Amino acid sequence: MTHLLAKFVVPAAALWLGIIPVPATSGPEGVWLTPPDRKGQTAHVDAKKCGVAYCGTIVTVFASSGEPISAATVGQRVFWDMIGSSNVYEGRAFVPAHNRNYNARMRVNGNRMTVSGCLGLVCQSQIWLRVR
Repeated sequence: MTHLLAKFVVPAAALWLGIIPVPATSGPEGVWLTPPDRKGQTAHVDAKKCGVAYCGTIVTVFASSGEPISAATVGQRVFWDMIGSSNVYEGRAFVPAHNRNYNARMRVNGNRMTVSGCLGLVCQSQIWLRVR
């Protein structure tokens, strides 16, 4: 367990607290750490340019212990057609826990990105942390 803390939990906490600097960029490009889901699992999402828009794909899933695990969602595109300027992008997103697509918005602020989606009047958001 000590090895897991050193490998995953401590660096994630340090990123969250801003102790380890990751060069901030203005756009969403990079690899992002999602917050834990209902199972305590987190993921790395690789965000990149896809034509004129941005898209993001799950590249790694971590168990609540911090260990990388095999998961059906690895390779799943979780957002696409995200178009915007400055630090706000709008498009579509897939939420694996709901197995649904939503209208979505990403607001980038340095190494933090607020990702939100709405279905009708019901909206939810998460804060993702840039890891690289």
